[in-house]
Amino acid sequence: MKRDYSKFLRPPATDGSPKRIPSKLETLGWKPFFAQQISTEDMGRTPPVRIVEVQRNGFRVLGDGIDTIVPPNPEATVGDWLLLDEARPGSSEVLERKSLIKRRAPGSDRHVQLIAANIDTAFIVSSCNQDFNVARLERYIAVAFEAGVSPVIVLTKSDLCETPDNYVAKASGISDLVPVVVLDARGDEPRQKLADWCKPGQTIAFLGSSGVGKSTLTNALLQSHSIQTQAIREDDAKGRHTTTSRRLHILPDACAVLDTPGMRELQLADVETGLAHLFSDIDALTNQCRFADCQHVSEPGCAVLAAVEAGDIDEARLGRWRKLMAEERFNTSSLVQRRSKDKAFGKMIRTIKKQNKK
Repeated sequence: MKRDYSKFLRPPATDGSPKRIPSKLETLGWKPFFAQQISTEDMGRTPPVRIVEVQRNGFRVLGDGIDTIVPPNPEATVGDWLLLDEARPGSSEVLERKSLIKRRAPGSDRHVQLIAANIDTAFIVSSCNQDFNVARLERYIAVAFEAGVSPVIVLTKSDLCETPDNYVAKASGISDLVPVVVLDARGDEPRQKLADWCKPGQTIAFLGSSGVGKSTLTNALLQSHSIQTQAIREDDAKGRHTTTSRRLHILPDACAVLDTPGMRELQLADVETGLAHLFSDIDALTNQCRFADCQHVSEPGCAVLAAVEAGDIDEARLGRWRKLMAEERFNTSSLVQRRSKDKAFGKMIRTIKKQNKK
């Protein structure tokens, strides 16, 4: 049973006194959700630390007076909270997460890649140029919904576009649940327009293709030029990989910002709920079809096709929904097969070990 250890978080000032200074753990995103998972004894024996960077030789973790590297753990990722076992750092326990962003790993290897944990808001960044792609934005939004993260579409480079309103209209039409923010990634606009989400104790992440301005946005929030940036290619507006690792940056006002490398491939798996939220209009209609196993292609009494004919649902949107649903089902099935094989292989290894002991 979880016990309430929120006393380890300093209570906010309510008597008009000067703004209090957050503790070191609070600046890293420590909240009652995590405090409730640890006892006073554990706090002293295995202090909580947060993974702030994925490096080749391990994870960089920060805590109260702690800044060190721990061995990599395939079950952990940037943003995770660990109970640091200083004697055996590789065995440090991963605390239960508030959210987890993941994808099917690129290539033919059937496994899940963890992207980031304990993110509150995902800023899905796209440029007002050839990079803009509704189908790609939908993928990111579905992943965010599935992870339990609030998505926000951020459109950059509007100053270089003659008709930014067209991009805004297309982005706004994706989902009523996703706000759209248009800004110039340079200067003060990011701090001003993203302030509602970048509050003390929050963790935000910039997701999107290379060259859309994720690192520039992070620099703007940090009010520095510490992160290297590069210009896009002029011929096709494609970006160049500048950020090569996932890293949490702590803002002066105690908000954590994750800058991520551009993802060329975002394969969906285990995102059935995320797709239902993203395409809530289509999902609601599927329950009104005449046949329970309706494929929404040519069946009589299909409520989805009727909505398309009536102009209530865009046919292109229905096509993207079909594609994403098929991809999600295929990839999820592949992952289930992989997990089953891994489980069987593990069982075989344990059996062999027992026989060898005899």
